[in-house]
Amino acid sequence: MKKKVIYILKQLVCIILSIIVITPFYMVFVNSLKTKNEAARMNLSLPREWLFSNYLVVIREGNLIQGFSNSFLYAFLSATIAVVTCAMAAFVLNREKSKLNRMIYYFILCGFFFPVNFVTLMKIFNTIGIANTRFGLIIAFTSGMVPFCIFTISNFISSVPVEIDEAAVIDGANALMLFFKIVLPLLKPVLITTFLLQFMGVWNDFMTPLYLSSTSKMWPMNLAVYNFFGKMSSNWQYVFADIILTCLPVAVIYFFGQKYIISGLSSGAVKK
Repeated sequence: MKKKVIYILKQLVCIILSIIVITPFYMVFVNSLKTKNEAARMNLSLPREWLFSNYLVVIREGNLIQGFSNSFLYAFLSATIAVVTCAMAAFVLNREKSKLNRMIYYFILCGFFFPVNFVTLMKIFNTIGIANTRFGLIIAFTSGMVPFCIFTISNFISSVPVEIDEAAVIDGANALMLFFKIVLPLLKPVLITTFLLQFMGVWNDFMTPLYLSSTSKMWPMNLAVYNFFGKMSSNWQYVFADIILTCLPVAVIYFFGQKYIISGLSSGAVKK
């Protein structure tokens, strides 16, 4: 009887927490389909008239097509570059047991604790001539991913037996063949996990493009939303529709990739 009561209480807590999380999303969605006066009330009631045309106005007036293209470019390229290069680095740092590699590993992990100094970063970008460019933004996003990628992938590599490397070397595999043909396929769960998490992180990053891009042609979707809100602050139905369109791609990616995220993180849960 006691166990049943505890189970029911746990379920009630989960339901209450779910309602708390879902309610803001529901409010944003229903208000995105209302008229201007209805949306200004910001209540949870259903629209009297479902205005899906609000989304067409947002796409046309909010430059979301360009913002989507920029966001996808930044997120996809930076996440891909970071995952591949960090996987190679993590493999070397993990397999070559030396004091120098150990120091390099912990030095990289320091990136978790130190905030980004955008003033200094902007001066460096100006010096090397990549300030206010898409290439510069991709470099900034990629470098910010390095600590997490190295930490996550390195932990997963620890679970891959060294005997596999030795067998491949005996069969005549060189370093590149060993990594790309033998080790890399084994890292698929953690690579997909890391890619998805970093993709979503770049997509939702607001501060980096705000500091490092000064032209609207380079703005990702979240900056397009920020600019659109400045112009449409009295039209909440359009603001809510803009928020829905911005969050939708990340929600879809997470929905289809959540099994990889869970399996990748759990598979890499080993002692370093």
